[in-house]
Amino acid sequence: MPARMTPGLETPQELAALFDQVAGSRVIALAVSGGADSLGLMLLAQRWAAGLALPPRLIVYSVDHGLRPEAAAEVAMVVDLAARLGLPARALHWTGEKPSHGIQEAARLARYGLLGAAMAEDAAEVLLTAHHRQDQAETVLMRLAHGSGLEGLKGMTSFAEVQGVRVHRPLLGVEPSALRDLVLAAGLQPAEDPTNTDTHYERVRWRQAMPALATLGLDAAALSQFAERAAEADAAIRQMADGCFAEIVRLDGFGAARIDLTPFTGLSPAISTRLLGRVLNIVGGRQKPRALGQVERLRQSITRGELLKSTTVLGCVVRIKDGAIAVAREPGRALPPDALLVPHGTLVWDERFRIVNGSGEAGLTASVADYLPRHRLEEFLGFKVTAPAEAIRTAPIVRDPSGGVLSLGGWSFDDRIQVQLLID
Repeated sequence: MPARMTPGLETPQELAALFDQVAGSRVIALAVSGGADSLGLMLLAQRWAAGLALPPRLIVYSVDHGLRPEAAAEVAMVVDLAARLGLPARALHWTGEKPSHGIQEAARLARYGLLGAAMAEDAAEVLLTAHHRQDQAETVLMRLAHGSGLEGLKGMTSFAEVQGVRVHRPLLGVEPSALRDLVLAAGLQPAEDPTNTDTHYERVRWRQAMPALATLGLDAAALSQFAERAAEADAAIRQMADGCFAEIVRLDGFGAARIDLTPFTGLSPAISTRLLGRVLNIVGGRQKPRALGQVERLRQSITRGELLKSTTVLGCVVRIKDGAIAVAREPGRALPPDALLVPHGTLVWDERFRIVNGSGEAGLTASVADYLPRHRLEEFLGFKVTAPAEAIRTAPIVRDPSGGVLSLGGWSFDDRIQVQLLID
């Protein structure tokens, strides 16, 4: 293939700047669809690795979602190009029934499931994707339209975890035109996905609106700069909210929280909303709000003294009691089924508790505590239990095959079991 490069992506220093955050990885996966963006990523990663004395192993994955007849040929093209670059490649296939609605989200879930499984087999530590500056701009616009706060308006982050897959986006500062020029200069013909121009999809409609916005000065570069500044402001608010969290929030062994009401109402709305959102996230099993408005409305009802009885939001029951905001897990809402603890294994239960079986014993089971009388709990724990009833009912309990209780909530009564409430 011709060696000519695109200005701005040419020198070893420029390549190193793109990939320096994953330079210490031993095995790196690349998500390559065959479009210009992902082919550009593959070319850049290969050239970067080729210039290193001890390069990581690069593995290319290409997914055929089975939604377009052309996809199989595009995946085959990617595998062939990767081989010509000296990179191992795997074709992954989404098989089985496809949903009639929400196909893009279903395809995304299936894609990351396939990628995660392949990465585990190949011991890949991180997945590189070709999201670029235009993608970032479109993401910011969509989130702005949906009412996101600063946490959403910072756009896509360089690193993220998607369905358990560690993802890095090294090209967020690169224009898509530069990637296309790179691919064409290498003598490659990228695949063209017709869904990229299908206006049934919101992202496509924003993409088509971008040229008009650019004439007013709101181009991809300006939106990306806005995202960077939003990220800086978001980090500052998070830092302040985390400091307040340590001062006024108390979490108990049942996974319930109490927020001191008076200092909470004295916080600025941005900080108290962030703090409240973090508490709901921890207690409710990481149920992300669809819009910031859910948390904002709850904060307003609390600070205005309008929360006169319990309410439910994001998998939590919230009430005012004894000068505090009491937050407990909502019973019966997406709670996990019984789960066996494998010998020397770890279970993340309800996205709230990490339970470790430190023994070689099988047959230990984690389940929902459900109805346990307080006097029975106090016999186990040795102190008066004042936690909300919902928190007690939704806490995990671990039993041995004979029914003996080994742990309850965050308390362990047996050396074989370790339990930790997850707060981050």
